[in-house]
Amino acid sequence: MDLGIAGKWALVCGASKGLGFGCAQALVREGVNVVMVARGAEALEAAVQRLIDDPARPKDTAVQHVAADITTPEGRAAAFAKHKEYDIVVTNAGGPPPGDFRDWDRDAWVKALDANMLTPIELIKATVDGMAARGFGRIINITSSSVKAPIDVLGLSNGARSGLTGFVAGVARTTKLASANVTINNLLPGVFDTDRVRSMAAGQSQKTGKAVDEILEGRRAAVPAKRLGTPDEFGATCAFLCSQYGAYITGQNILMDGGAYPGTY
Repeated sequence: MDLGIAGKWALVCGASKGLGFGCAQALVREGVNVVMVARGAEALEAAVQRLIDDPARPKDTAVQHVAADITTPEGRAAAFAKHKEYDIVVTNAGGPPPGDFRDWDRDAWVKALDANMLTPIELIKATVDGMAARGFGRIINITSSSVKAPIDVLGLSNGARSGLTGFVAGVARTTKLASANVTINNLLPGVFDTDRVRSMAAGQSQKTGKAVDEILEGRRAAVPAKRLGTPDEFGATCAFLCSQYGAYITGQNILMDGGAYPGTY
């Protein structure tokens, strides 16, 4: 299937590994020119090289990178200095740490909101009008399954990502954007095989004494699909939503969790 996005330009945040890398890889394989952003320069450069060496990448497809913190004004300025106008934006930032809400002060909340709500809004604000003028735009926000089913120890994430979800629900449905072939959707990952999930398992291991592998096996067992998701399949879904075939999907929360969410809606 030709997704019809070859030659477009995409900004992919948190792209050095995990779900962000999965999205960048899928877009590059469709012929999309990608600017990858992440804070860690070494990991980012390694990720860029993987995509450049990928035999599935069309040879004229650009893979560029910016080592910066996209949650800061300086980081966003660096991303737009690399390329001014983007047709596709994938927002993504590491989730806030788990804990007890009684221990979080105002600074912790502001940091979570900056990363997981306000930065995506700033990126939307910076790009949607140009997308509308050109008659094409796709914004994908990587959020979390906790938007549908809050996780008690992830209160910072629950709050910040739910705020973003409410904002997107309104702005995505404005006639100025929807009628101009500009869509905004959220991808809600459940448990995927990423460094973050393994890091959280390691933290749980230290508290409980259980082996990391045992904890991960428990997480797999709790998913009806009996496995963790992969960044490749997550990226493929992202690419579809960015495609010409995703034009009639906007303001939606696409849950990818192997069936773990027990609700009807």
